[in-house]
Amino acid sequence: MVAGLALGVGGASKVFAMTFNRISPALCAVALVAFSLPSLAQRGERGGAPTAPTAAAAPGAARPAAETMKNPLPADKSVEQTITVGGKTLHYTATVGTIEMKDKDEKPTGEVEYISYVLDKPAGTPDRPVTFAFNGGPGASSVYLNMGAIGPKRVNFGNAGDSASDPATLIDNQGTWLDFTDLVFIDPIGTGYSRSLVDDDTTRKIFYSPTPDIEYLSLVVWKWLVKNDRLLDKKYLIGESYGGYRGPRIAHYLQSTLGVAMNGLVLVSPYLNPEFGDGNLSPVPWMTTLPSITAAHLESQGKLSDAEMKKVIGYTEGEYASALIKGNSDPAARDAMIAHVTEMTGLDPTFVKFSGGRLETGAYLREVHRTQGLIGSVYDSNVTGFDPFPYTMNGRTNDPMLESIVAPTSTAAADFITHTVGWKTDARYEALSSTVGRMWDRSSDDLRRGSVADLREAVAADPKFRVLIVHGWNDLSCPFMGSVLTVQQMPIMGDANRVQVHEFAGGHMFYTRPANQSGLHKMAETMVATH
Repeated sequence: MVAGLALGVGGASKVFAMTFNRISPALCAVALVAFSLPSLAQRGERGGAPTAPTAAAAPGAARPAAETMKNPLPADKSVEQTITVGGKTLHYTATVGTIEMKDKDEKPTGEVEYISYVLDKPAGTPDRPVTFAFNGGPGASSVYLNMGAIGPKRVNFGNAGDSASDPATLIDNQGTWLDFTDLVFIDPIGTGYSRSLVDDDTTRKIFYSPTPDIEYLSLVVWKWLVKNDRLLDKKYLIGESYGGYRGPRIAHYLQSTLGVAMNGLVLVSPYLNPEFGDGNLSPVPWMTTLPSITAAHLESQGKLSDAEMKKVIGYTEGEYASALIKGNSDPAARDAMIAHVTEMTGLDPTFVKFSGGRLETGAYLREVHRTQGLIGSVYDSNVTGFDPFPYTMNGRTNDPMLESIVAPTSTAAADFITHTVGWKTDARYEALSSTVGRMWDRSSDDLRRGSVADLREAVAADPKFRVLIVHGWNDLSCPFMGSVLTVQQMPIMGDANRVQVHEFAGGHMFYTRPANQSGLHKMAETMVATH
C-alpha cells in the first residue's frame, strides 16, 4: 500500500502505521470473511494450465477414505468459466472440492469443502499469487467474501433496500481480485458443506475451539498448497470479522509451525483485540463506538467525509476521553461532552444525557430509528428493519441485516456449487450456522486475548510481511476505532507502512457497496505488487 492513499468517502480515509479492535465475540456474530480452498484444478506441471478432472473424479464418485461413510460428499469437480473485468476477458477454472482431516491414527475426522478460482494461463508464464479467504462467526461460511466481495461472481445483499426474497442471481463481479491473484474460499467445519465425521464432544474439542480451529485451518491451507503444487507461489490470507481473529493467528502458525510463510494479510472488519476493558473505568470501549455512531449520522445527513471523520476521531481521542475519565469530578466538562455527543450523533438529548454520553450499542440501535418503528443493524445502523417487538424492555428480534442476507447467499452458493459446477449433493449449504455458534467454546483465554500478539510476532519475524486492515465507518460489531487504537500502540518494525488501516463508507460488509469495490481492489493489488 502507498502511505497516505486517500479515496474520499467511498475509499480510504487514513493510514496508520499498525492497529485493532474490541467488541465481544457475540457482537462479531457474523465473521463475514470467506475462506476457501482451491480445488482439484491442479496444474500438470509448474506454471501450466490446470489439469482437467479425470474420469475417476466424476460427480458423485466417493473417495476411498469415504467409502464407509454415510452420504459421502462428491469428488472434486471443476468447470471452466469466463468473466470480463475492465474490458479484459479472464478465463478461469472454478473448482469445488474437499480437504480431508485425520486424527493421529489416520482416521478421518472431517471434510473441509472449498471453492477455488484459478486463472488459466499458458505454460511458462510467471506463477500467480494465491489468496485464501475465511469468514468468521464462528459459524459463517466463506460465501460472504466469495459472492459479496472478491470472487468472480456476486449476489446483491446487505444494503439498504435489499430484500431476502429478491432473486439470488449471480452476476460478474467487477471488483473481483481474480485479475491479480488466484482465490481459494474455505468453509470451516460446520459451515458451507464442510462437516465433522466425529461425535459432538470430539467435534467441540478438535474443531469448535479457538486454537484447534487455527491449527486445522492452517493445515487445510498447507494441504491445498501441496495438492495443487503451489508451495513456491506468493501466498496471502484474507479474513473477515472473526476471520480477522483467525488471520493473524493462521499466518503466524503457518509461518512458525508448519513452515509456510505468507506474503501478506488482509483483515476485513476484524475482531482483533477484545481486551479494552468493560467500560466502567476505561473510556476505550466508548471511544471505539462513538465514531461509528457519528459516521452513521453523518452519512444519513449526506455529510460523511474523510475530513469530518478526522475531526470526530480527534475529539474522541481528546476531549471525549478526558471528560469520561474525569466523570462527575468536572461537571462542566461532563455537561459539555454530553451536549457535543448529542450534536454529533443527532440522538435525543434526554437519551444521551441519561446514558452519560456512553452510548451502549444495543440501546442505540433501538433508539436511533425508534420514531419510524425501525431497528438498526449492528453491522450498519443505517440498514434497518421493522421492530416486531417495539414495546419490550430489551430487543427481541434478530439483527435485521442477518435476517435478510442468509437466504440470498445460501441460495446463490448452493445453486453455483450444485448446478453451475455440477458438484452434486443434497446436503444443505450452511451460510451461517447457529449450531456452530451454539457449540463454540467461548470460555477460552485464547479468545479473550485476541490475535494482536500473533499479528505483532508475524510482522516482527518477516520484514517483508504486509498487513492491510479495512473497515466500514458505520460498523458497530467490530468498530474501526478499535483497530486504529490497537495499531497506534504497535511498535514500528522497519517500514511504518507495512501495517495500515483504511476506512470506507458503509458498515461491516462495506464491500457490498459497488462504490467501495474499486478502492479495496486497488489497495489489495498494490499490496500484492509491493511484495
